[in-house]
Amino acid sequence: MTPPLYRFERVDSTMDVVHALAAEGAEAGTVVVALEQLGGRGSRGRSWHSPPGGLWLSMLFRPPSTGGVEVISLRVGLAVADAVEPQLIQPIRLKWPNDLMLGERKVGGILCEARWQGQALGWVAVGVGMNVRNAIPPELRESATSFRLERSPASTEEVVERTVSALRKLDLGADRLSDDEMRRFARRDWLTGRDLRAPAPGVAGGLRDDGALLVSAPGGTTTIVRSGSVELVSVPSNR
Repeated sequence: MTPPLYRFERVDSTMDVVHALAAEGAEAGTVVVALEQLGGRGSRGRSWHSPPGGLWLSMLFRPPSTGGVEVISLRVGLAVADAVEPQLIQPIRLKWPNDLMLGERKVGGILCEARWQGQALGWVAVGVGMNVRNAIPPELRESATSFRLERSPASTEEVVERTVSALRKLDLGADRLSDDEMRRFARRDWLTGRDLRAPAPGVAGGLRDDGALLVSAPGGTTTIVRSGSVELVSVPSNR
């Protein structure tokens, strides 16, 4: 039997609704979709502009172990990119650790929040936000884009259906990314070769299979970064 999909006109955050449902015993694969979020959030507590016309959804996962939690956002990014890219005229690239990019601008993001019950993993809520037909505020147009701005005819409902279908097929049991997942990520990797100021100074050099970012630092050393926000030294004019 297919897990339930709840639709709301307006919520503070679809993540909060999923966490509440999970605490009441909701099954894995339960989805919450909203036309608008009043208090949408991204990574590190940042607010997420979530007006009508975008994809704002969260899904409940109950992984069998804690081993694969560190790579969930990467697996979700791969699944979502594969699912929605046919609706676009250019490829979706993935920016470690959780951004979906079209060209030099962000079109979506992923948020993963685990909840623990004592020493055991209770559940993971995965949120996906994507700009589809919604307006982009003027102050964000240099850094953000949408399906509509990229001349995609896709409706928000089409993107919701493709995203939900892809996420419900995900297997989050493996502790590390497989060779196939590593190859797929490398083909979509937006960050490799770019000069970074943060989370560590140096040149982005791809991922390890545990999801860590490799940064080649001046002097030939390699820094292994497991979390943090990316800040570029500059945006290359030819990319």
